[in-house]
Amino acid sequence: MRKHQPSYEEQIVKDYEKGRFKSVAPSKAELKRFKEAARATFIKNRRVNVRLSSPDLMDIQTRAAEEGVPYQTLIASVLHKFVTGRFTEKSSRLTTRSSGRAKRRRAA
Repeated sequence: MRKHQPSYEEQIVKDYEKGRFKSVAPSKAELKRFKEAARATFIKNRRVNVRLSSPDLMDIQTRAAEEGVPYQTLIASVLHKFVTGRFTEKSSRLTTRSSGRAKRRRAA
């Protein structure tokens, strides 16, 4: 089932299907820069143990399921965005299985 796309995305798809886009190969310097960035992004050279309350972990797992990612990946992503100053929170659609704590916190 295909989700509804914003009009600008629909236009991009239509243009792509009509062959209006031309593929451009990156230069050797760009390719090297992209490879280095990818390597640096995926290096996980340290392990951390964090104790969380059961309700918080349940909320994190629910949020991860909403995003379609493993909860450990979500935690790592949130921490990375926080330390790089790019963290912005968007509203959650917590399900009835959630502990509801996140909803109560937002309501307060």
